[in-house]
Amino acid sequence: MKPFFFLFSCLFSMTTFAQNTVLPLWPNDIPNSIKTDEKEEVVSADIVRIAKVQVPQIEVYLPAKKIATGQAVLIFPGGGYGILAYDWEGTDFAKFLNGKGIAGIVVKYRLPNSKSVTEKHKVPLQDAQRALRTVRSKAGEWNIDPNNVGIIGFSAGGHLASTLGTHYNEVVYAKQDDIDQLSARPDFMTLAYPVITLGEPNTHGGSRKNLLGENPTQQMVDHFSNELQVTTDTPPTFLLHASDDKAVPVENSLLFYTALVKNQVPAEMHIYPTGGHGFALGLQETHLASWTEQWVGWLTNLKN
Repeated sequence: MKPFFFLFSCLFSMTTFAQNTVLPLWPNDIPNSIKTDEKEEVVSADIVRIAKVQVPQIEVYLPAKKIATGQAVLIFPGGGYGILAYDWEGTDFAKFLNGKGIAGIVVKYRLPNSKSVTEKHKVPLQDAQRALRTVRSKAGEWNIDPNNVGIIGFSAGGHLASTLGTHYNEVVYAKQDDIDQLSARPDFMTLAYPVITLGEPNTHGGSRKNLLGENPTQQMVDHFSNELQVTTDTPPTFLLHASDDKAVPVENSLLFYTALVKNQVPAEMHIYPTGGHGFALGLQETHLASWTEQWVGWLTNLKN
């Protein structure tokens, strides 16, 4: 029995060590949250889809210390503010980044179409700000440079990322602890086929409806049309889109890029002639598959 017990102990230790760190974002009261009978839904088919998030959290993937660069990227999956494409635009990217020595942190943020949230338009940004501050608070423990923490968002997750990049100083929740004393400004951001504008004619109707409701005021539309919120303090940005995107028109990226250039913010943009919407790592198309290497090159050059 002893050899068996030793082997079991070793396997258990290896399994435990290999587990990713999962942390709730709000150790105390979750802002803009009410108790309901709603349950989180996870559907695993071709991809993992999560809906009705009840407890926002981060899932942390760290590279081996031997290759760690100290850089970290928070990942905001897309899904029209209705679901999260959790592996397709989340954990798959965290694993990819680990192979490049970069920490990948997937943010499971609350969705404004949930009946467990109030002031729905504030909820994603609340979780995004808290997530970035939490990562900075763990920088020493996770071997991360707190001044080299950026974000990537896909589709509606790109809207949330661009909202964080332009509204990081906006007070959207009451401070709870020392973590909330830290800056929520990303050091850089990447926006993949992002929803940027909530104005006509180029917005994504589903994302706009889920975030702002059926009949938002023009003031709310403008506030969350992030091409209108760019300043000289907006983080350096990498943009990615396909011209034939029928869900989120390429004009979204073009509008944001134009605003970045106008405000003299360093920006790089890659527009592909085909690719549609939601191509993620791009492995299904030869001409898209190299975008991640271009992205990693951009990430690396940011440190120089």
